[in-house]
Amino acid sequence: MIAPLPHDIAGDLTHAMVRLRARLRAESAPTDMKWSWSQITTLNRIAQEGSATVSELAVAEHVRPQSMASIVSALLDGGLVARRSDPNDGRKTLISITDEGAELLARIPTMRETWLEAAIERHLSPAERETLANAARIMESLADC
Repeated sequence: MIAPLPHDIAGDLTHAMVRLRARLRAESAPTDMKWSWSQITTLNRIAQEGSATVSELAVAEHVRPQSMASIVSALLDGGLVARRSDPNDGRKTLISITDEGAELLARIPTMRETWLEAAIERHLSPAERETLANAARIMESLADC
């Protein structure tokens, strides 16, 4: 048997990861969740990188400042972020995550993993589970190249 070409594997793997990521996003966004993914990714950026101005967030998320202002406004209204004056420059306002915002972000991976665990249990044979476990280890090593 001839091993698949790296080019073919790369295309297949990319396609599979995009589809799985989309499914995980769908499974971690129950119908009653009112937050858009642009709001969630912005909230996650604030949680990961710390307080930032709306302009800094717009640059980091590659959106117009006006669009980021709308995203931040919704997060403020929902109590997921708070604003405070920049201690180094009182003319600037920093946006930071609240406890409620952190709790929302903490629930998302749990929802994703719960769905994925159930899907693995229902749809994969023991041999496929072993293959998937090996694939996860291989993907981790690729990420470290």
